[in-house]
Amino acid sequence: MNNAPLGIELYLRPTYFVDSEQPDIQRFVKNTIGNEIDKTKIAVKLYYAVRDGWRYNPYNIDLRHTAMKASSLFNRENKSGYCIEKACLLNACLRAADIPSRFCFFDVKNHIGVEKLIQVLKTDVLVFHACSEIYLNGNWVKATPAFNIELCEHLGVQPMEFDGVNDSIFQQYDEKGEVFMEYLKDYGTFHDVPHDMFVMLLHQYYPHFFLKTEDKAMVNV
Repeated sequence: MNNAPLGIELYLRPTYFVDSEQPDIQRFVKNTIGNEIDKTKIAVKLYYAVRDGWRYNPYNIDLRHTAMKASSLFNRENKSGYCIEKACLLNACLRAADIPSRFCFFDVKNHIGVEKLIQVLKTDVLVFHACSEIYLNGNWVKATPAFNIELCEHLGVQPMEFDGVNDSIFQQYDEKGEVFMEYLKDYGTFHDVPHDMFVMLLHQYYPHFFLKTEDKAMVNV
């Protein structure tokens, strides 16, 4: 890989969560990209395949290690997952296609009236929201596969498009020009899901997730 930064191979390797060597993911990638050989076009194809092939669902958080693997989301019957799961699957697909990828995490403030989500979180701050960062043409480019097109239409925001050249991160404004998402914190980049850090932040910001009601908590651990 010409002009690749030192250590780029780390972002090509499968990990526990980014299990890009899994046969189902390998087959999916081959079927999705077909005969395409251009890495940028391949990344774009995989982005849309994950963005719209799995619905965004932030209401079913399973923190068990096996549940957070890319292959777990891929084989899930209801074809839905939250942002970290969808970024994990996209990263696995990219690495299976020999394209370096890694995770970015942010805290964002949700300004749109998604009453159900705010009621569940007890705040309008979304902690540790995830996107992918992809190494293409000598640059790292951000791509957010979380929000599928049907959800964006329902919320009245433009779906995030990705061209492989420009960053495609969270919608800051809705279709009326009003603030939709506000960035509060950038946690940096990671080659694998930082599971312990994620669980720690959930305990810190959403402690009610772990309060048991009739022997059942809001998250599986």
